[in-house]
Amino acid sequence: MKYVSWNVNGLRACVTKGFIESMLSLDADAICIQESKLQEGQIDLDLPGYHQYWNYAEKKGYSGTAIFTKQEPLSVAYGIGIEEHDHEGRVITLEFEDHFLITCYTPNSQNELKRLSYRMTWEDAFRNYLMELDKKKPVVLCGDLNVAHKEIDLKNPKTNRKNAGFTDEERDKMTTLLESGFTDTFRHFYPDAEGIYSWWSYRFKAREKNAGWRIDYFLTSSRMDDRLVAASIETEIYGSDHCPITLTLN
Repeated sequence: MKYVSWNVNGLRACVTKGFIESMLSLDADAICIQESKLQEGQIDLDLPGYHQYWNYAEKKGYSGTAIFTKQEPLSVAYGIGIEEHDHEGRVITLEFEDHFLITCYTPNSQNELKRLSYRMTWEDAFRNYLMELDKKKPVVLCGDLNVAHKEIDLKNPKTNRKNAGFTDEERDKMTTLLESGFTDTFRHFYPDAEGIYSWWSYRFKAREKNAGWRIDYFLTSSRMDDRLVAASIETEIYGSDHCPITLTLN
């Protein structure tokens, strides 16, 4: 079973840059996207063989997630069931027979960390949501989690120490989540790999210089560790300021 996650940073633009061709070439069982920047009816996506599930932000041209899956799920949930957090289209949960699949676009703490306090509230609520699901069956979480967890997860850790995505607070929340019983699947296979990133700024030729951040993840319930087959970051695929990541499971 193969899953793909990609922050497409505007799906309509990404489709003009090879989104469908790239996704079909990866031949995944499910494709999870973040930052679709769409409202209902703004795109007719031709992905034969996939069921499509969309969560739109109320604000136009902002946030939004989707999952395209070959296997029809047992159930679908949008958001995390908390009014405060469910206006921005950030989460979709599909229930399958032996696990949940979740796509998530974590709120960015923004310039001058003006949304950091909201981010902290979100982190606790979302972790609680995951833990409740995990009591029922294992969880596969993917998406742009908007944090580089360790110094090896970004090119310039020292100069970014107090910037959004690399604050102590955000990194501590990721540590807490992992210690709650989840595995960072890329680090499971490549614990010491450096220089492999999933996001690059559009400024300063960052991708050309590989001055990036690893902020896109597949996290799985730790009891699934024996089912993990492979994890990859598809740095050769363009079309967004992020690249796709994959997870293969038994």
